[in-house]
Amino acid sequence: MRTANEYLAKLVAFPTVSRDSNLALIDWAEELLTEWGGRCRRTWNEDRRKANLWASFGPEAAGGVVLSGHTDVVPVDGQDWSSDPFRLVQRDGRLYGRGTTDMKGFAAAALAVLERADLAALRQPLHLALSYDEEVGCLGVDRMIDDALARGIRPDYAIIGEPTTMQIISAHKSINVFRTRITGKAAHSSQPHRGAGAIFAAGRLIDHLYRIGEEKRAAAGENGCEPPWTTVQVGVISGGNAVNILPAECEFLWEYRALPDEAPDEIFERMKAFARAEVLPALREFAPEAAIFFEPLARVPPLKPDPDGQAGQWVGSLPGTRVGGSGAVSFATEAGSFQRAGIHTVVCGPGSIDQAHQPDEFIEFSELTRCESTIEAIIERLS
Repeated sequence: MRTANEYLAKLVAFPTVSRDSNLALIDWAEELLTEWGGRCRRTWNEDRRKANLWASFGPEAAGGVVLSGHTDVVPVDGQDWSSDPFRLVQRDGRLYGRGTTDMKGFAAAALAVLERADLAALRQPLHLALSYDEEVGCLGVDRMIDDALARGIRPDYAIIGEPTTMQIISAHKSINVFRTRITGKAAHSSQPHRGAGAIFAAGRLIDHLYRIGEEKRAAAGENGCEPPWTTVQVGVISGGNAVNILPAECEFLWEYRALPDEAPDEIFERMKAFARAEVLPALREFAPEAAIFFEPLARVPPLKPDPDGQAGQWVGSLPGTRVGGSGAVSFATEAGSFQRAGIHTVVCGPGSIDQAHQPDEFIEFSELTRCESTIEAIIERLS
């Protein structure tokens, strides 16, 4: 039987950067899980270059537990690695490689336990869910969950194995990403009354977003997130082609990460309202054809605190988990999608988020061992 370290070496060797296919990893995992008695099913992206994999063990019934993780990793471009990022390196009690912490370590621990477990003894279902494109907006997970629900699969609990050093996280912010494109009208800069400058319009919108962000910061209270307010950001902007020409177009990408209890649509609606009432009329003064377009690119739902704490209590009673801390984080995961489907959900996995996306990403040996003990206890309870 393979150890978690050996499984992690194999998983890291698949260069599943989000821009590329994950099918080689999915093919390999499906073969293993089927060999161990898993009932496997795929859901695909539009061009079928990527797939989710859902594997079920035990009785074909509702209830049980789903262990969930994503297969994609972030790029290594421009990062200074001391070793090949897609070859696992062991050094000083650590395992180095892209995805070791975020989050192939969790999948490796799950595979190692599943291989040696007596899965025929399960009295309640156990599921392993592996998704695509989490790193670019959680684009795959909803298809996988919808497919499971349509087949009558509704686990009692979902454990999302993102790196939390095995602490139980019951709340996180949402992610909301948009593209805003302004089309004005080109004109010589000496004759602005014959055109409409798209960059000025973009600037007004960006300033309004900044002011919303400052408002959110001023209203921050104690909630466990770090930082404890809804954050906003403009990450990319482009427009114009000469300093003496009114720019006909400008485009910028922006995001906000709203607190778990805050309406995810609020800031988006405020931005659209400001564009309609303030920016667009001025833009159309000399160019009636001018327009402003808003395009959502990614909407990741928050994980809201469970009023009765059911999932946190159940998972927190398992060996290997750590109880304590705020129970909330600012990074987002696929947990909100499982919760939205009516499944009691927590985030709990090996490794530290501080290592995620970094050069020389690593996970401690001890974290994998701790995670294995938790998954073993889950199987024992379901048997």
